[in-house]
Amino acid sequence: MSPRRKERRVGVVAVAGAAALVAVGLNLAFSAVAAHRRRKRQELPGFSAQVNLSAAEIKRLADRIIAKSKETYDAVAAVPLDKVSFANAIAPLAELDAQQFPLVQACVLPRMVSPSEELCRASAEAEKRLDSHFLLCRQREDVYRVVKAFTERGERIGPEETRFVQCLVREFERNGAKLTQNKRKEMEKLKSLIDDLNLKYIQNMNDLTKFVLLSEEELAGMPLEFLKDLEETDGKRKVLLTSYHVTPILEHCKVGSTRKLIAVAYGQKGGKQNVAILEKLVQIRHRLARLLGYSNYSDFAIEPRMPMTSRKVLEFLEEMSEQLGDLANRELTLLKDLKMKEEGDAQFGMEDLLYYMKRAEQHKVDLDIGEIKRYFPVKLVISGMLKMFQDLFALQFEEIKDVVVWHDTVRLFSVRDANSSDLLGYFFLDIFSREGKYGHTCVVTLQNGCLCSNGSRKVPVAVLLSQCPKEFDGNSALLRFPEVVRIFHEFSHVVHHISNRATFSRFSSLRLEGDFAEIPSLLLENWCYESISLKMMSGFHQDITKSVTSEACQSLKRRRDMFAGLKLKQEILLCLVDQIIHTNENVDIDDLIKDLHPKVMLGIPLLEGTSPASCFPRIAVGYDAVCYSYIWSEVFAADLFVTKFKDDLLNQHAGLRFRNKVLAPGGSEDPLEIITDYLGREPSLQPFIQSRTRNTL
Repeated sequence: MSPRRKERRVGVVAVAGAAALVAVGLNLAFSAVAAHRRRKRQELPGFSAQVNLSAAEIKRLADRIIAKSKETYDAVAAVPLDKVSFANAIAPLAELDAQQFPLVQACVLPRMVSPSEELCRASAEAEKRLDSHFLLCRQREDVYRVVKAFTERGERIGPEETRFVQCLVREFERNGAKLTQNKRKEMEKLKSLIDDLNLKYIQNMNDLTKFVLLSEEELAGMPLEFLKDLEETDGKRKVLLTSYHVTPILEHCKVGSTRKLIAVAYGQKGGKQNVAILEKLVQIRHRLARLLGYSNYSDFAIEPRMPMTSRKVLEFLEEMSEQLGDLANRELTLLKDLKMKEEGDAQFGMEDLLYYMKRAEQHKVDLDIGEIKRYFPVKLVISGMLKMFQDLFALQFEEIKDVVVWHDTVRLFSVRDANSSDLLGYFFLDIFSREGKYGHTCVVTLQNGCLCSNGSRKVPVAVLLSQCPKEFDGNSALLRFPEVVRIFHEFSHVVHHISNRATFSRFSSLRLEGDFAEIPSLLLENWCYESISLKMMSGFHQDITKSVTSEACQSLKRRRDMFAGLKLKQEILLCLVDQIIHTNENVDIDDLIKDLHPKVMLGIPLLEGTSPASCFPRIAVGYDAVCYSYIWSEVFAADLFVTKFKDDLLNQHAGLRFRNKVLAPGGSEDPLEIITDYLGREPSLQPFIQSRTRNTL
């Protein structure tokens, strides 16, 4: 699920390092649709997001957004420092966000959903202008001075208002609003250097000119379909050093020397050039952090997130690595035994991990992935998923017909509380593939839930985007199981967003930092691996009364958890490298990895001549100093699942309590306090370790 999100974007769009989540659907600007666009839209209470704008309307709307924003910021800046109050300094900024957020989304989404080049171009141009404008707003020293003056007056406000003001101050300061003009120019120069180096690192990683020539004998064990796709040169097969070629070879090739050759070649792909780029990036990031008043870049990056300090992250990673030791050792022993049987007395290296994991999986997991797919027709998966979320969280979804949407396959649903019938929000399903549409499954926001100054409430509105296959000749379109999990995960974000009851738009559930934003969705992924819930959204495509078997459900869970210890150890190694280099200056990255690798990876040496830092883009772009985040979220999600849900998956009382206690506050409360209060204790690593141990070897 994507470049890392900007402030108004959500981590859920994840491509390569995480993409933008902004939304409002727009239709094609074709004359054939013009009459449809002129129809009066059915009134939807609490929903003011606009749809079906033309390219010219997008430009005019962006102009109005910028003008209104400037007017509001100028008005706040003009408030005398001895006259500041919540009403004249803070409330106008909160109201501006509440009113303009859906308008901004209306300008930005067309590039994600429209096949019209004109609309996409207008949308991209509007996004660029709006991004530049909002960055300037966040750097306005005159507005920052007024907001800061308010914090010093001691006006009594509520806890959510206090948190909102704290977020405002922190956002201004992290964008350099309190710096002198010269230091601000230096900050912009450093950010520009970082962007240039990021681009160079990725360009080196994406170099498609690097390849290895191998004979069919050297590729023994590879599927025939894979070999057919390889270009033939001088009687040999051309293997590109991309994950599409490298990963299958490391998983399936029987020839150990070939696996090693490919692993080393890929590990050298970025080369010394990328290591040098990364080291320079780290130096510049430290300079940027010090300029903004932080001791190191890691503390800057982590400050707004759940751990808050780099020290807390390092402690977490080290404890996690230690706790996984016994499990990972047992897994490694099994793999070494398999290698001994197949290849004789040979040293076990990193090039062997994927191959023997795959071999063990074939022996220990009775699962035909091709056959499993037959049990997941798209429509059945979606209908089962919607029913499950309604039952678990006491929600009522009702499809709304005869509304203007941006494509005839898009469906709109209202969401109400099943007990009170109160309107909670809306969501659109735009799940079928079409040309020009964003290529990944993600959630985009149309509108944030918030309270407006006139006392009315805007309800949350979200869109689930995907590229599911369409029915063909009356045959049901089928989903691969990973696609089922991905859609379920993303729809969990939809429910998280719609469950939000915060006062301020700023505290929308889809504007949370990644650590907390991912926890509910990772928690709910567990329902995809439990028999009672998986049966609700499965059925054989030729006879949907026959759901997936309990044995298949167990195999899917076992497959997920196999070698969890070793897989996490690899992830922890790179997270530690990420954290150490962004906490300390002048670290030799290659020497650091050589030292850490055998310690974390149970004695397995680093492949000679390779440098993982040269081909690990998350450290360089998008996840710098926060690579730990996914593991952190997984641990919290596992604790919540084991403690509150595992023994009764469809317990509506538990689901409703989770909705009200964890999902509803959004960002209006400290996330660690929310989860600690819900659990009744400090979160623990143990449920995660135990669940993975129980389901592995």
